[in-house]
Amino acid sequence: MSKKIELLIADIAPSGSTSGAYTMILAEVDGNRRLPIVIGGSEAQAIAIELEKMTPSRPLTHDLFRNLAHAFSIEIEEVLIYNLVEGIFFSKLLANLSGKMAEIDARTSDAVALAVRFGCPIYCNDFILDQAGVSADETSDDPEMNDPEVNTGELAESQDATSLSIDDLQRQLDTALEHEEYEKASRLRDEINKRTGS
Repeated sequence: MSKKIELLIADIAPSGSTSGAYTMILAEVDGNRRLPIVIGGSEAQAIAIELEKMTPSRPLTHDLFRNLAHAFSIEIEEVLIYNLVEGIFFSKLLANLSGKMAEIDARTSDAVALAVRFGCPIYCNDFILDQAGVSADETSDDPEMNDPEVNTGELAESQDATSLSIDDLQRQLDTALEHEEYEKASRLRDEINKRTGS
């Protein structure tokens, strides 16, 4: 029988091998292994926005799901990545409505985006980490995670941002959120936090 292993989101970075995609790194809570999963840009944004406690001008799809679930007293209690077939991860949500439990299939990226919104744990079956997990050292040395070609644009933007005052950065952040430019907003928020020590 499979054993469940708890995971935390360790990082989300541009994927060097797939244009417009990101690599989400899930870290084993009581161990040294990491589980890299390639996800789409919009899902990466949805996860990052919630992790950074940013408030979009209108609810994103995952926010809408959470709001609808809460309106009907439905809670997501956990996310389980339960299978891996030909490089594709299969996940499900464990939902609770007044003690009635239901398992709902979901894409892993959507499941994780909902996990951060519901504050529920993320698990995977142990054989998945055995098959697809890498050690933390391998992850930090992975050229895809440190691809200079991928990071050049971000570096240039952050250098431009350093010449702006905090007030200017905050105005740009507000504008980016209003126009739903969440990647730009995330970089601006990082620069503000770096300067203010938040």
